[in-house]
Amino acid sequence: MSDAYTVLMSTTPLAEKMRPSNLKDVVGQEHLLGAGKIIRKIIDKKQPTSLILWGPPGSGKTTLARIIAEKTGSEFIELSAVTSGKADVMRVIEHAKGNKRLAQTTILFVDEIHRFNKAQQDAFLPHVEDGTIVLIGATTENPSFEVITPLLSRSRVLVLQPLDKKNITKVIKKAAKELNLDAKKLPKKSIDLLAELSGGDARVALGNLELAVQLAGKNPITEELVKTAAQKRVPGYDKAGEQHYNVISAFIKSMRGSDANAALYYLARMLQAGEDPKFIARRMVIFASEDIGLAAPAALNLAVSTFLAVERIGMPECEYNLYHCASVLAKAEKSRVVTNAMSLAKQTAKEHADLAIPLHLRNAPTQLMKDLGYSKGTKWEAGFKHPEGFLPEEIKNLNLFKQ
Repeated sequence: MSDAYTVLMSTTPLAEKMRPSNLKDVVGQEHLLGAGKIIRKIIDKKQPTSLILWGPPGSGKTTLARIIAEKTGSEFIELSAVTSGKADVMRVIEHAKGNKRLAQTTILFVDEIHRFNKAQQDAFLPHVEDGTIVLIGATTENPSFEVITPLLSRSRVLVLQPLDKKNITKVIKKAAKELNLDAKKLPKKSIDLLAELSGGDARVALGNLELAVQLAGKNPITEELVKTAAQKRVPGYDKAGEQHYNVISAFIKSMRGSDANAALYYLARMLQAGEDPKFIARRMVIFASEDIGLAAPAALNLAVSTFLAVERIGMPECEYNLYHCASVLAKAEKSRVVTNAMSLAKQTAKEHADLAIPLHLRNAPTQLMKDLGYSKGTKWEAGFKHPEGFLPEEIKNLNLFKQ
Protein backbone atom coordinates (compact mmCIF):
# COMPACT_ATOMS: atom_id res chain seq x y z
CA MET A 1 0.00 0.00 0.00
CA SER A 2 1.13 3.58 -0.60
CA ASP A 3 1.95 5.90 2.28
CA ALA A 4 -1.11 7.98 1.38
CA TYR A 5 -3.38 4.96 1.51
CA THR A 6 -1.99 4.02 4.90
CA VAL A 7 -2.66 7.53 6.23
CA LEU A 8 -6.25 7.29 5.01
CA MET A 9 -6.89 3.93 6.70
CA SER A 10 -8.23 5.67 9.82
CA THR A 11 -11.95 6.36 10.05
CA THR A 12 -11.43 10.12 10.39
CA PRO A 13 -12.18 11.84 7.05
CA LEU A 14 -9.30 13.68 5.43
CA ALA A 15 -11.21 16.98 5.63
CA GLU A 16 -11.39 16.62 9.41
CA LYS A 17 -7.73 15.69 9.69
CA MET A 18 -6.75 18.77 7.71
CA ARG A 19 -8.95 21.18 9.66
CA PRO A 20 -6.77 24.14 10.77
CA SER A 21 -6.34 24.78 14.48
CA ASN A 22 -4.67 28.20 14.09
CA LEU A 23 -5.67 31.30 12.15
CA LYS A 24 -2.35 31.27 10.28
CA ASP A 25 -3.34 27.96 8.69
CA VAL A 26 -6.77 29.15 7.53
CA VAL A 27 -6.94 29.98 3.82
CA GLY A 28 -9.20 32.73 2.52
CA GLN A 29 -11.47 35.06 4.51
CA GLU A 30 -8.76 37.71 4.80
CA HIS A 31 -11.49 40.33 5.29
CA LEU A 32 -12.25 38.71 8.67
CA LEU A 33 -8.87 37.35 9.69
CA GLY A 34 -6.35 40.04 8.74
CA ALA A 35 -4.70 42.40 11.17
CA GLY A 36 -7.30 44.60 12.82
CA LYS A 37 -10.21 42.55 11.45
CA ILE A 38 -13.00 41.33 13.69
CA ILE A 39 -12.11 37.68 14.24
CA ARG A 40 -8.47 38.60 14.77
CA LYS A 41 -9.56 41.18 17.36
CA ILE A 42 -11.83 38.70 19.15
CA ILE A 43 -8.95 36.25 19.50
CA ASP A 44 -6.31 38.83 20.40
CA LYS A 45 -8.51 40.34 23.11
CA LYS A 46 -9.83 36.92 24.20
CA GLN A 47 -13.33 38.36 24.27
CA PRO A 48 -15.67 36.03 22.33
CA THR A 49 -18.91 37.55 21.12
CA SER A 50 -22.05 36.08 19.60
CA LEU A 51 -21.75 35.71 15.84
CA ILE A 52 -23.75 34.52 12.87
CA LEU A 53 -21.34 33.11 10.28
CA TRP A 54 -23.02 33.22 6.88
CA GLY A 55 -21.29 31.55 3.99
CA PRO A 56 -21.32 28.68 1.51
CA PRO A 57 -20.44 25.10 2.48
CA GLY A 58 -16.76 24.43 3.04
CA SER A 59 -15.81 28.07 3.54
CA GLY A 60 -14.56 27.58 7.11
CA LYS A 61 -17.48 28.41 9.42
CA THR A 62 -17.00 25.49 11.81
CA THR A 63 -13.22 25.84 11.72
CA LEU A 64 -13.35 29.51 12.72
CA ALA A 65 -15.81 28.82 15.54
CA ARG A 66 -13.52 26.13 16.96
CA ILE A 67 -10.43 28.33 16.71
CA ILE A 68 -12.25 31.19 18.47
CA ALA A 69 -13.22 28.87 21.30
CA GLU A 70 -9.75 27.38 21.70
CA LYS A 71 -7.86 30.65 21.50
CA THR A 72 -10.19 32.45 23.94
CA GLY A 73 -10.10 29.61 26.47
CA SER A 74 -13.82 28.88 26.09
CA GLU A 75 -15.57 25.55 26.27
CA PHE A 76 -16.84 24.61 22.80
CA ILE A 77 -20.14 22.77 22.47
CA GLU A 78 -21.44 21.94 19.01
CA LEU A 79 -25.03 21.23 17.98
CA SER A 80 -26.54 20.66 14.58
CA ALA A 81 -29.98 22.17 14.01
CA VAL A 82 -30.69 19.23 11.69
CA THR A 83 -30.46 16.63 14.46
CA SER A 84 -31.00 18.67 17.65
CA GLY A 85 -34.11 20.09 19.26
CA LYS A 86 -35.06 22.53 22.00
CA ALA A 87 -34.39 19.92 24.70
CA ASP A 88 -30.79 19.57 23.52
CA VAL A 89 -30.38 23.34 23.64
CA MET A 90 -31.72 23.52 27.19
CA ARG A 91 -29.31 20.79 28.34
CA VAL A 92 -26.44 22.88 27.00
CA ILE A 93 -27.84 25.97 28.74
CA GLU A 94 -27.92 24.18 32.10
CA HIS A 95 -24.32 23.07 31.60
CA ALA A 96 -23.34 26.61 30.62
CA LYS A 97 -24.93 28.00 33.78
CA GLY A 98 -22.58 25.80 35.80
CA ASN A 99 -19.64 27.06 33.74
CA LYS A 100 -20.73 30.64 34.31
CA ARG A 101 -20.63 30.16 38.09
CA LEU A 102 -17.02 29.04 37.64
CA ALA A 103 -16.24 32.04 35.40
CA GLN A 104 -15.88 29.72 32.41
CA THR A 105 -17.16 30.98 29.03
CA THR A 106 -19.28 28.57 27.00
CA ILE A 107 -19.43 28.90 23.23
CA LEU A 108 -22.42 27.13 21.75
CA PHE A 109 -21.90 26.53 18.05
CA VAL A 110 -25.10 25.76 16.14
CA ASP A 111 -24.54 24.46 12.63
CA GLU A 112 -27.35 25.09 10.12
CA ILE A 113 -29.01 27.46 12.60
CA HIS A 114 -31.51 28.51 9.93
CA ARG A 115 -33.14 25.08 10.33
CA PHE A 116 -34.28 25.93 13.86
CA ASN A 117 -37.81 27.35 13.90
CA LYS A 118 -38.76 30.62 15.59
CA ALA A 119 -39.61 29.01 18.94
CA GLN A 120 -36.30 27.14 19.00
CA GLN A 121 -34.36 30.29 18.14
CA ASP A 122 -36.29 32.23 20.80
CA ALA A 123 -34.89 29.83 23.41
CA PHE A 124 -31.40 31.29 22.93
CA LEU A 125 -32.34 34.92 23.54
CA PRO A 126 -32.31 35.31 27.35
CA HIS A 127 -29.15 33.21 27.68
CA VAL A 128 -27.28 35.15 25.04
CA GLU A 129 -28.44 38.38 26.64
CA ASP A 130 -27.33 37.48 30.18
CA GLY A 131 -24.02 36.02 29.02
CA THR A 132 -24.73 32.39 29.91
CA ILE A 133 -23.65 31.40 26.41
CA VAL A 134 -21.81 32.95 23.52
CA LEU A 135 -23.75 31.80 20.48
CA ILE A 136 -22.02 31.21 17.16
CA GLY A 137 -24.49 30.18 14.49
CA ALA A 138 -23.50 28.94 11.04
CA THR A 139 -25.80 29.22 8.07
CA THR A 140 -25.68 28.88 4.31
CA GLU A 141 -28.90 30.89 3.99
CA ASN A 142 -29.43 34.63 4.21
CA PRO A 143 -29.85 35.28 7.96
CA SER A 144 -32.11 38.25 7.18
CA PHE A 145 -34.76 35.73 6.17
CA GLU A 146 -33.86 32.70 8.28
CA VAL A 147 -32.76 34.04 11.70
CA ILE A 148 -35.16 35.91 13.96
CA THR A 149 -34.58 39.65 14.30
CA PRO A 150 -34.02 39.68 18.10
CA LEU A 151 -31.24 37.12 17.70
CA LEU A 152 -29.67 39.08 14.85
CA SER A 153 -29.70 42.24 16.97
CA ARG A 154 -27.71 40.42 19.68
CA SER A 155 -25.12 39.03 17.25
CA ARG A 156 -22.66 40.19 14.63
CA VAL A 157 -23.31 38.80 11.18
CA LEU A 158 -20.08 37.91 9.38
CA VAL A 159 -20.16 36.98 5.70
CA LEU A 160 -17.72 34.31 4.53
CA GLN A 161 -16.83 34.17 0.84
CA PRO A 162 -16.48 31.00 -1.27
CA LEU A 163 -12.86 29.94 -1.49
CA ASP A 164 -11.33 30.76 -4.86
CA LYS A 165 -9.33 28.32 -6.96
CA LYS A 166 -6.05 29.64 -5.57
CA ASN A 167 -7.16 28.99 -1.99
CA ILE A 168 -8.54 25.54 -2.78
CA THR A 169 -5.27 24.67 -4.50
CA LYS A 170 -3.40 25.61 -1.32
CA VAL A 171 -5.64 23.29 0.69
CA ILE A 172 -5.07 20.41 -1.75
CA LYS A 173 -1.29 20.90 -1.84
CA LYS A 174 -1.12 20.95 1.95
CA ALA A 175 -3.11 17.72 2.10
CA ALA A 176 -0.90 16.20 -0.59
CA LYS A 177 2.16 16.97 1.53
CA GLU A 178 0.47 15.38 4.55
CA LEU A 179 -0.26 12.28 2.46
CA ASN A 180 3.26 12.15 1.00
CA LEU A 181 1.95 12.64 -2.53
CA ASP A 182 4.69 13.93 -4.82
CA ALA A 183 4.20 15.58 -8.22
CA LYS A 184 4.48 12.21 -9.96
CA LYS A 185 1.71 10.72 -7.87
CA LEU A 186 -0.50 13.85 -7.96
CA PRO A 187 0.28 15.92 -11.09
CA LYS A 188 -0.47 19.63 -11.32
CA LYS A 189 -3.29 19.06 -13.84
CA SER A 190 -5.03 16.74 -11.37
CA ILE A 191 -4.65 19.33 -8.61
CA ASP A 192 -6.15 22.00 -10.89
CA LEU A 193 -9.07 19.75 -11.75
CA LEU A 194 -9.71 18.92 -8.09
CA ALA A 195 -9.82 22.66 -7.37
CA GLU A 196 -12.15 23.38 -10.29
CA LEU A 197 -14.58 20.61 -9.33
CA SER A 198 -14.75 21.71 -5.70
CA GLY A 199 -17.07 24.66 -6.31
CA GLY A 200 -15.17 26.70 -3.71
CA ASP A 201 -15.81 24.03 -1.04
CA ALA A 202 -12.63 22.86 0.68
CA ARG A 203 -14.44 19.88 2.18
CA VAL A 204 -15.52 18.71 -1.28
CA ALA A 205 -11.98 19.11 -2.63
CA LEU A 206 -10.48 17.03 0.20
CA GLY A 207 -13.23 14.43 -0.05
CA ASN A 208 -12.58 14.02 -3.77
CA LEU A 209 -8.82 13.80 -3.16
CA GLU A 210 -9.36 11.18 -0.47
CA LEU A 211 -11.43 8.98 -2.76
CA ALA A 212 -9.04 9.50 -5.67
CA VAL A 213 -6.14 8.28 -3.52
CA GLN A 214 -8.08 5.18 -2.55
CA LEU A 215 -9.06 4.46 -6.16
CA ALA A 216 -5.53 5.01 -7.47
CA GLY A 217 -3.72 2.72 -5.06
CA LYS A 218 -0.07 2.83 -6.14
CA ASN A 219 -0.89 4.37 -9.52
CA PRO A 220 -0.76 8.12 -10.35
CA ILE A 221 -3.90 10.17 -9.74
CA THR A 222 -4.88 11.09 -13.29
CA GLU A 223 -7.48 13.63 -14.42
CA GLU A 224 -9.78 10.80 -15.44
CA LEU A 225 -9.48 9.29 -11.99
CA VAL A 226 -10.26 12.67 -10.41
CA LYS A 227 -13.41 12.88 -12.56
CA THR A 228 -14.40 9.40 -11.45
CA ALA A 229 -13.91 10.34 -7.81
CA ALA A 230 -15.78 13.64 -8.12
CA GLN A 231 -18.57 12.37 -10.39
CA LYS A 232 -21.02 15.16 -11.21
CA ARG A 233 -20.87 17.94 -8.68
CA VAL A 234 -24.28 19.03 -7.45
CA PRO A 235 -24.63 22.77 -8.16
CA GLY A 236 -24.67 25.02 -5.13
CA TYR A 237 -28.27 26.05 -5.68
CA ASP A 238 -31.32 25.81 -3.47
CA LYS A 239 -34.62 26.42 -5.22
CA ALA A 240 -36.14 27.57 -1.93
CA GLY A 241 -33.18 29.60 -0.74
CA GLU A 242 -31.29 32.79 -1.42
CA GLN A 243 -29.19 31.32 -4.23
CA HIS A 244 -32.40 30.81 -6.20
CA TYR A 245 -33.03 34.55 -6.11
CA ASN A 246 -29.39 35.47 -6.68
CA VAL A 247 -29.07 33.45 -9.88
CA ILE A 248 -32.39 34.57 -11.40
CA SER A 249 -31.40 38.15 -10.52
CA ALA A 250 -28.09 37.71 -12.31
CA PHE A 251 -29.94 36.22 -15.30
CA ILE A 252 -32.32 39.18 -15.55
CA LYS A 253 -29.58 41.77 -15.06
CA SER A 254 -27.44 40.09 -17.73
CA MET A 255 -30.29 40.25 -20.26
CA ARG A 256 -30.94 43.86 -19.25
CA GLY A 257 -27.28 44.62 -19.89
CA SER A 258 -27.45 42.87 -23.28
CA ASP A 259 -24.84 40.31 -22.22
CA ALA A 260 -26.15 37.17 -23.92
CA ASN A 261 -23.13 35.10 -22.82
CA ALA A 262 -23.77 35.78 -19.14
CA ALA A 263 -27.53 35.31 -19.54
CA LEU A 264 -27.11 31.86 -21.07
CA TYR A 265 -24.55 30.88 -18.42
CA TYR A 266 -26.99 31.70 -15.61
CA LEU A 267 -29.81 30.01 -17.51
CA ALA A 268 -27.70 26.85 -17.76
CA ARG A 269 -26.94 26.97 -14.02
CA MET A 270 -30.60 27.21 -13.15
CA LEU A 271 -31.66 24.39 -15.44
CA GLN A 272 -28.83 22.10 -14.33
CA ALA A 273 -29.83 22.70 -10.72
CA GLY A 274 -33.40 21.60 -11.46
CA GLU A 275 -35.12 25.00 -11.55
CA ASP A 276 -38.70 24.95 -12.81
CA PRO A 277 -38.44 26.01 -16.49
CA LYS A 278 -41.87 27.66 -16.27
CA PHE A 279 -40.50 29.98 -13.56
CA ILE A 280 -37.74 31.09 -15.92
CA ALA A 281 -40.17 31.48 -18.82
CA ARG A 282 -42.53 33.61 -16.71
CA ARG A 283 -39.67 35.93 -15.81
CA MET A 284 -38.83 36.35 -19.49
CA VAL A 285 -42.45 37.25 -20.27
CA ILE A 286 -42.22 39.99 -17.65
CA PHE A 287 -38.82 41.10 -18.94
CA ALA A 288 -40.12 41.45 -22.51
CA SER A 289 -42.48 44.24 -21.44
CA GLU A 290 -40.50 45.67 -18.54
CA ASP A 291 -37.12 46.05 -20.21
CA ILE A 292 -37.75 45.86 -23.97
CA GLY A 293 -41.27 47.19 -24.39
CA LEU A 294 -41.61 49.69 -27.22
CA ALA A 295 -38.08 49.06 -28.53
CA ALA A 296 -39.15 45.65 -29.89
CA PRO A 297 -42.83 44.94 -29.21
CA ALA A 298 -42.60 41.49 -30.81
CA ALA A 299 -40.39 40.35 -27.92
CA LEU A 300 -43.51 39.88 -25.83
CA ASN A 301 -44.99 37.55 -28.45
CA LEU A 302 -41.79 35.49 -28.41
CA ALA A 303 -41.70 35.32 -24.62
CA VAL A 304 -45.35 34.25 -24.37
CA SER A 305 -44.81 31.66 -27.11
CA THR A 306 -41.80 30.40 -25.19
CA PHE A 307 -43.85 30.02 -22.02
CA LEU A 308 -46.51 28.05 -23.93
CA ALA A 309 -43.83 25.87 -25.52
CA VAL A 310 -42.24 25.17 -22.13
CA GLU A 311 -45.64 24.35 -20.67
CA ARG A 312 -46.57 21.97 -23.49
CA ILE A 313 -43.22 20.36 -24.30
CA GLY A 314 -41.44 20.17 -20.94
CA MET A 315 -37.84 19.32 -20.18
CA PRO A 316 -35.41 18.58 -21.66
CA GLU A 317 -36.62 19.54 -25.15
CA CYS A 318 -37.98 22.92 -24.07
CA GLU A 319 -34.41 23.99 -23.31
CA TYR A 320 -34.13 24.96 -26.99
CA ASN A 321 -37.03 27.37 -26.55
CA LEU A 322 -35.59 28.87 -23.37
CA TYR A 323 -32.13 29.42 -24.84
CA HIS A 324 -33.68 30.82 -28.04
CA CYS A 325 -35.81 33.30 -26.15
CA ALA A 326 -33.08 34.34 -23.69
CA SER A 327 -30.66 34.97 -26.56
CA VAL A 328 -33.15 37.18 -28.41
CA LEU A 329 -34.16 39.12 -25.30
CA ALA A 330 -30.53 39.72 -24.33
CA LYS A 331 -29.58 40.95 -27.80
CA ALA A 332 -32.73 43.05 -28.34
CA GLU A 333 -32.79 46.85 -28.03
CA LYS A 334 -33.92 47.90 -24.57
CA SER A 335 -36.52 50.46 -23.53
CA ARG A 336 -37.95 51.32 -20.13
CA VAL A 337 -40.50 53.75 -21.54
CA VAL A 338 -43.47 51.48 -20.81
CA THR A 339 -42.17 50.63 -17.35
CA ASN A 340 -41.58 54.27 -16.44
CA ALA A 341 -44.96 55.30 -17.87
CA MET A 342 -46.65 52.58 -15.83
CA SER A 343 -44.97 53.82 -12.66
CA LEU A 344 -45.98 57.43 -13.30
CA ALA A 345 -49.53 56.42 -14.23
CA LYS A 346 -49.94 54.50 -10.98
CA GLN A 347 -48.48 57.38 -8.98
CA THR A 348 -50.77 59.91 -10.69
CA ALA A 349 -53.82 57.70 -10.20
CA LYS A 350 -53.00 57.39 -6.51
CA GLU A 351 -52.54 61.12 -6.06
CA HIS A 352 -55.65 62.03 -8.08
CA ALA A 353 -57.90 59.08 -7.40
CA ASP A 354 -61.21 60.99 -7.35
CA LEU A 355 -60.98 63.47 -10.23
CA ALA A 356 -64.27 63.76 -12.05
CA ILE A 357 -64.36 62.22 -15.53
CA PRO A 358 -64.87 65.06 -18.06
CA LEU A 359 -68.47 65.18 -19.35
CA HIS A 360 -67.46 64.74 -22.97
CA LEU A 361 -65.82 61.40 -22.11
CA ARG A 362 -68.75 59.95 -20.19
CA ASN A 363 -71.10 57.35 -21.58
CA ALA A 364 -74.50 58.74 -22.72
CA PRO A 365 -77.02 55.89 -22.99
CA THR A 366 -80.04 58.20 -22.30
CA GLN A 367 -81.31 61.48 -23.74
CA LEU A 368 -81.10 63.15 -20.32
CA MET A 369 -77.40 62.38 -20.16
CA LYS A 370 -76.91 63.79 -23.64
CA ASP A 371 -78.77 66.95 -22.61
CA LEU A 372 -76.42 67.29 -19.62
CA GLY A 373 -73.43 67.26 -21.95
CA TYR A 374 -72.38 63.66 -21.59
CA SER A 375 -70.32 62.56 -24.63
CA LYS A 376 -70.71 66.03 -26.17
CA GLY A 377 -68.61 66.64 -29.25
CA THR A 378 -67.40 63.06 -29.45
CA LYS A 379 -67.29 61.51 -32.91
CA TRP A 380 -67.14 57.83 -33.69
CA GLU A 381 -64.05 58.16 -35.88
CA ALA A 382 -60.78 56.28 -35.72
CA GLY A 383 -58.08 58.51 -34.34
CA PHE A 384 -60.57 61.25 -33.35
CA LYS A 385 -58.99 63.77 -31.00
CA HIS A 386 -61.49 65.69 -28.91
CA PRO A 387 -60.68 69.43 -28.73
CA GLU A 388 -60.99 69.30 -24.93
CA GLY A 389 -58.60 66.38 -24.64
CA PHE A 390 -58.99 63.17 -22.67
CA LEU A 391 -57.85 64.06 -19.17
CA PRO A 392 -59.44 65.94 -16.27
CA GLU A 393 -58.60 69.64 -16.24
CA GLU A 394 -56.39 69.28 -13.16
CA ILE A 395 -53.93 67.00 -14.96
CA LYS A 396 -54.51 67.98 -18.56
CA ASN A 397 -50.76 68.39 -19.20
CA LEU A 398 -49.85 64.95 -17.90
CA ASN A 399 -47.04 63.33 -19.94
CA LEU A 400 -46.19 59.80 -18.87
CA PHE A 401 -43.82 59.21 -21.76
CA LYS A 402 -41.36 61.98 -21.07
CA GLN A 403 -37.80 60.75 -21.43
